[in-house]
Amino acid sequence: MRHVGRLAVALSVSFVILAVGFSLSNGQDKPSKKLVNRGEYLVKSVGCGDCHTPWKMGPKGPEQDMSRLLSGHPQDMVMPASPISAPGPWMGSFASSFTAWSGPWGVSFTRNLTPDKETGLGDWTEQNFIATIRTGKRMGKGRDLLPPMPWPAFKNMTDEDLKAIFAYLRSIPTIKNNVPEPIPPAGQAGNAK
Repeated sequence: MRHVGRLAVALSVSFVILAVGFSLSNGQDKPSKKLVNRGEYLVKSVGCGDCHTPWKMGPKGPEQDMSRLLSGHPQDMVMPASPISAPGPWMGSFASSFTAWSGPWGVSFTRNLTPDKETGLGDWTEQNFIATIRTGKRMGKGRDLLPPMPWPAFKNMTDEDLKAIFAYLRSIPTIKNNVPEPIPPAGQAGNAK
């Protein structure tokens, strides 16, 4: 009888541990629907998709490819070196997808903002995201964000707005899309890290 009692206690403790673990991974830190909706509103209002969602030719002209929502520059669209080598009347150019941009900085590619853990923001924390926007550097300490990313304007958003944007980005469909690293300008190899 004593053995059955110990087994019951062990099973009860195991059940409690599993239940607590399940609730922590499935909801306690899950953002509210109101926060996600606010983030969606902000993402659409400030035009994140204009650059981070690839464009395609539609029946009425260029349109965003919503099957690739916020997935960044398509990994299968290989871009040549920047056609812009020096300042002049043309400052830059862009790919037909609106996801690759070239200018005196080299070639920059819009990042995958989906929650994919390998190629998107899936391993990022809210603080990584806020630090990136506030400093203009990847995760607040990495390489510089390159044009046309308007982080100098976005850094003025409140923490609450940036948290809402991050919550929305965590809620969108995951898309595996490995965006290439920037291509530095000719003669400046190694600056793209």
